[in-house]
Amino acid sequence: MHIAKKTLSFILTVILIFTFAVFLSAPAKYAESITKGISLWAVSVLPATFPLLFLTSLITEQHIFRKCSAKMAPVTKKLFRISGMGGSIALLSVFSGYPVGARSLLNLYETSPYPRDEGFRLSCLASTSGPSFIVGVVGSMMFKSAKAGWLMFLSHLIAVFFVCFLLRFTARTQTETTSRVLKQNNGSLFDKIWSSVVSVLCVGGLIAIFSCFSDMLTDIGVFSVASAFGGHAAYAEGVLRGLMEMTTGCAELSAIKTPLSVALSCFLITFGGLCVLLQQLSFLLPTGVKAAPFIFVKFLQAILAGTVCYALVSAFGF
Repeated sequence: MHIAKKTLSFILTVILIFTFAVFLSAPAKYAESITKGISLWAVSVLPATFPLLFLTSLITEQHIFRKCSAKMAPVTKKLFRISGMGGSIALLSVFSGYPVGARSLLNLYETSPYPRDEGFRLSCLASTSGPSFIVGVVGSMMFKSAKAGWLMFLSHLIAVFFVCFLLRFTARTQTETTSRVLKQNNGSLFDKIWSSVVSVLCVGGLIAIFSCFSDMLTDIGVFSVASAFGGHAAYAEGVLRGLMEMTTGCAELSAIKTPLSVALSCFLITFGGLCVLLQQLSFLLPTGVKAAPFIFVKFLQAILAGTVCYALVSAFGF
């Protein structure tokens, strides 16, 4: 185990040094890539994500939210072995999208005691993209079809919920709650705004960095391996780019407009790509959620989502 960790650390160091060298080879060009990423964040992500992060931090502490959570508890405990509060957070994630669910879980961790074993299952359940992105951006704007967007959204939810239903069977019977010192629920409005600003800045930083990384990988020929897939090269390049940043991958795939390209887009949206995964993990790791199992579950959800989406699109068209 110690040797494996040393080997992994060495490989990571080599990759970082190589990345640093590539950046220095054309600093002006890659600085422009960072600017492009920041512009994307400022125009497309910030206006939607910041108010959602701020509002959900307020909503989850309201008395009525807790009453609604109590009403949901019988259903969420039976289906997912998750408390009503966790079910309410998952519902917020469905309507709001990444990374609101992960940020809300962190807020729950900091303000309320909840079963220690629940955190991982809730992190997987409250990890969804919202209809505004799937239907509005990918479906209507990219594929020019709201129907395709709704079929992707339905497939996305079926996959996330079904895999999380299976996870209920891994739940422990213990009801031990988190033992960290909890914050009071009377934080000032300034604290909520500050927390939301820091969170959305972290998201923006990751988008900017991955915009740069994507251009670096293009320059060193990583995406050119897609040509090895022959007639499927366009699909392969879209998936490769989407594994880095899902929006870029979906944009590439939308140029093809086939049932397979819609299904692969649904796969990328559900998996999230490395950029979205790191956005979520930046909130989840402090709660004790482990990265490797979370990524593995997201991959299973993505495979199922793509399969269901392909079947639906083939059957009903788009």
